[in-house]
Amino acid sequence: MKVLIKSPCSASLIIQYGIKNWPIWEREPCNFSWIYREKEICYIIEGEAKIKTEAGESYLIKSGDLVEFPEGLSCEWQIIKSFKKHFRLGE
Repeated sequence: MKVLIKSPCSASLIIQYGIKNWPIWEREPCNFSWIYREKEICYIIEGEAKIKTEAGESYLIKSGDLVEFPEGLSCEWQIIKSFKKHFRLGE
């Protein structure tokens, strides 16, 4: 299962997806485990995090990235800099 990252996300995609109308999630630096029960697309407003999947793949996501997490992905999050994202769950 691959995490897809568009870096940086274009202004046209932000408008096309209506990203600024999506809910916002925020978190201070920390580590936690997460399983995606459904697909998530998110736009990183600020911050930086490392994601490590069960398969051993690592990703660095940061402000300006559009990230897609597939349904069923199990991973470890390491939030390096205070994190804020718009997100949408499901298809």
